[in-house]
Amino acid sequence: MNLTINKNAMLVWATLILFVCSSISPAFAAQRIKDLASVQGVRSNQLVGYGLVVGLPGTGETSPFTEQSFRTMLTNFGISLDPNIKPKIKNVAAVAVHAELPAFSKPGQTIDITVSSVGEASSLQGGTLLQTFLRGLDGEIYAVAQGSLVVSGFGVQGNDGSRIVSNTPTVGTIANGAVVERSVPSGLMQNDYLTLNLHSPDFSTAQAMADKINQRLGADPKNGYAIATPIDAASVQVMAPRDVAQRVGFLATIENFEFEPAAAPARIVVNSRTGTIVIGQDVRLMPAAITHGGLTVTISEDPQVVQPNPFGDGETVVVPQSVVDVALDDSRMFKFDPGVTLDQLVRAVNEIGAAPGDLMAILEALRQAGALQGELIVI
Repeated sequence: MNLTINKNAMLVWATLILFVCSSISPAFAAQRIKDLASVQGVRSNQLVGYGLVVGLPGTGETSPFTEQSFRTMLTNFGISLDPNIKPKIKNVAAVAVHAELPAFSKPGQTIDITVSSVGEASSLQGGTLLQTFLRGLDGEIYAVAQGSLVVSGFGVQGNDGSRIVSNTPTVGTIANGAVVERSVPSGLMQNDYLTLNLHSPDFSTAQAMADKINQRLGADPKNGYAIATPIDAASVQVMAPRDVAQRVGFLATIENFEFEPAAAPARIVVNSRTGTIVIGQDVRLMPAAITHGGLTVTISEDPQVVQPNPFGDGETVVVPQSVVDVALDDSRMFKFDPGVTLDQLVRAVNEIGAAPGDLMAILEALRQAGALQGELIVI
């Protein structure tokens, strides 16, 4: 067995890092307010329900709660089963249904739903969801779901227990599978102000957005008249008309204002599972020196044949023998001067010949040494 560090692997990673970071312009381009913030109180709501899928080709289940749900359904239709009779319902499966109710959804509109098995059903392929009530967090019914499932996965199983599964056959979707029965009150008209919440909180961005709104609408905060006021790093409060039609038009106007958001913090994001490393353009290094050496470990097996003594009672045997050889490559040291840029950092590490895993260790060591000007995030 030969364990060695691949020094050429870093070439690909360094090229990828440089490509990602070089595509970022030094000056951030102007962006619309609607792309950076959302209106407080205007949001979607999660709905969930429990129901039955019928019509399965023997891929259902006979769990106790499925049987109970099946009996309850028949009772609602006026059909009573003998409690001593256990129905064979391999074509029925108990499922959980969930959906996202968009803001301003009105009764009669339709939404997409996702159906997932909660029992032992092996597949929902070919099934039909019966009428299922979808409830919100307050327990009220906001939509009713029903329809034929679309399942992208499949699964087959042999009598010997062998099984082949592709994708996820126990989860399906129904496009426009639920009808909205109740609308959710919106917070758009609750008071005289609107609050814009930034997707990425930043004090400089909040102030820049408020300044742009005041500038475009003719307000003068220096003289005590401000239409937009930053509350904190995430929110900007804006005075808005009380009339519904005027407020909608007001929002349609200000959400298209463009301004330059503040530069993002200097960050290095490391995905420890995939080895992906993304370095922001504002990352800098303090004076530091890095040394890196390659370690090669070679383990070989050289079995030896042992013969018994002449005319002895022993037997010929093979004795395993392992040979371990460790070789340490020459280490090279690189010194970084103050204010080293991203390109210089990546090129220098590339010269060392580090693999992605080694680059993670180098970055962590630089952070511990206080030589890395930027936040190191490991996901």
